[in-house]
Amino acid sequence: MSSSSVALARKINPNVALDLQPDKIRLPIPGERNVLITSALPYVNNVPHLGNVIGSVLSADVFARYSRARNYNTLYICGTDEYGTATETKAQEEGISCQELCDKYHSLHAKIYKWFDIGFDYFGRTTTQQQTDISQEIFLKLYNKDYLSEDIVIQLFCEKCQRFLADRFVEGTCPKCGYEDARGDQCDYCGQLLNSVELINPRCKTDSSTPITRKSSHMFLDLSKLQQKVEDWIEKVSVEGKWSANSKTITQSWLKEGLRPRCITRDLSWGTPVPLKEMEQKVFYVWFDAPIGYLSITANYTNEWEKWWKNPDQVKLYQFMGKDNVPFHTVMFPCSLLGTDEEWTLLHHISTTEYLNYENAKFSKSRGIGVFGDDAINTGIPVSVWRYYLISCRPETSDSIFTWKEFISKNNNELLANLGNLVNRVIKFVVAKFNSTVPSFSYDSESEQRLIKNVNDLLKNYIDSLENIKLRAGLETAMEISRQGNGYLQDSKLDNTLFEKNPEKCASVIGVTLNLIYLLSAIFSPYMPSVSECIIRQLNAPLRNIPDTFAMDIEPGHQIGKAEYLFKRIDEKMAEEYVNKFAGESKDKVKKVKKSKKSSKSTNNAITSENSKS
Repeated sequence: MSSSSVALARKINPNVALDLQPDKIRLPIPGERNVLITSALPYVNNVPHLGNVIGSVLSADVFARYSRARNYNTLYICGTDEYGTATETKAQEEGISCQELCDKYHSLHAKIYKWFDIGFDYFGRTTTQQQTDISQEIFLKLYNKDYLSEDIVIQLFCEKCQRFLADRFVEGTCPKCGYEDARGDQCDYCGQLLNSVELINPRCKTDSSTPITRKSSHMFLDLSKLQQKVEDWIEKVSVEGKWSANSKTITQSWLKEGLRPRCITRDLSWGTPVPLKEMEQKVFYVWFDAPIGYLSITANYTNEWEKWWKNPDQVKLYQFMGKDNVPFHTVMFPCSLLGTDEEWTLLHHISTTEYLNYENAKFSKSRGIGVFGDDAINTGIPVSVWRYYLISCRPETSDSIFTWKEFISKNNNELLANLGNLVNRVIKFVVAKFNSTVPSFSYDSESEQRLIKNVNDLLKNYIDSLENIKLRAGLETAMEISRQGNGYLQDSKLDNTLFEKNPEKCASVIGVTLNLIYLLSAIFSPYMPSVSECIIRQLNAPLRNIPDTFAMDIEPGHQIGKAEYLFKRIDEKMAEEYVNKFAGESKDKVKKVKKSKKSSKSTNNAITSENSKS
């Protein structure tokens, strides 16, 4: 018989195979568990670094893959956030149009996420007609229900450019630390959030001229009128959705201060136009219309998008992001939807991360510090190792640190020594001793039953962890199940002697362990999908679901494929080389000037008080 997997006989429980149908347009199914997943829309003005990847898209992907493997009806939506000041600034720096910049970086983001095996159902963008239509419709409903008001804001105005200067078109001396090149929204040196009018000696970033202050009319969303509505909703859903302590703390801090009107328009050209005649030269502020991007991207995926987003009784919404984005998803965006008095699918569970730092420093593209998406690709290290390490150090409750020493250690001492060893040892043994065919076997002896019980206990913990978005704990449990398999092989003394002197016991060990490997292919699939594909190729088996209990789904007479290595050792000496390669320019080399003695008048400028996206 040919060794080709096509010709090999399969004897597998037909009920375990997954039928993912990736090209099928997914809509909610009445009576089923419908899971809608979003990750924070990455801003389009730069290359994502590892902290960006683990903070939203990778974490969401793990949960989406888990949900599909549990046969939940799942839709995972994401896309690039393309409007706003940062786009205009970056386009100006690169000497191209805003649309050209968005096209360039959207493609770059898509390429990086594809390499990272991020399994979006749809990866879109916010520069679409659907974004304009839905954003304007929500705005007008809020306007007609008296949740919007017009007010005057004092802003910096460049007389040479003849335009109001958005935060990132202004630089000057930080009033807090004296750094000369602070931006209008934040000082990159001390991290202090700023209003552009607070800068000492402000200058226009375009022509270096000194701007003046001038009044400008803007639209405000009166969150104070919506506070009771959003508080009642948060009190209910934060318990039902099991929000993390950090998410609840950040949200409650906003509510305790008392919600105030927030400016939702900007004096920019690149953005969603405000649909009022008196505001026709203005666009929506990015934090008003960026979350609406979840809706518009879904609308680009399917014309029946409202079946997902206006279906709170049948759809549960899970959202993934860094902690700095929390109040915009738990307060501002829900307020925008609640104010329309329509039945929206609002947030059920929010999963946030703290910060991932790089070798005790912050990621910085400008200073070349840290590993960015394209850097990871160019190292030649397989994507599964990156996914495994990033999830294993996911900053779920506190900041964590990426180190090359730990990265290499986890590859060599965990992936290779544990999972890789188990799979390779068993597959090679079956090929060599059983002619690649699963023997008849029993599993009712004490050692097999003990293994099955231990695996079932761990599998229950794994499912509980993933259901509650405890991704690190789930990964640790998956590795422990693999360790149980290695321990079982060790206790059973699987070798040539066992094969020759106790063939019945040897057959039991092989049959049970092959089925354990099949289970491992399922529980590792959310974390390392390409590794799972390699395992099922060796097993000559279909991608399978994640079951409630461990069962013998590969039956006697089934023929497996050829052995392949799942992982390769990385030389420990490479750690120092990688550290030096991505060390960049240290913060000590960044020029800090003495704090200016000059004072500047501070204006209560509501338009720049919101956290700008970086």
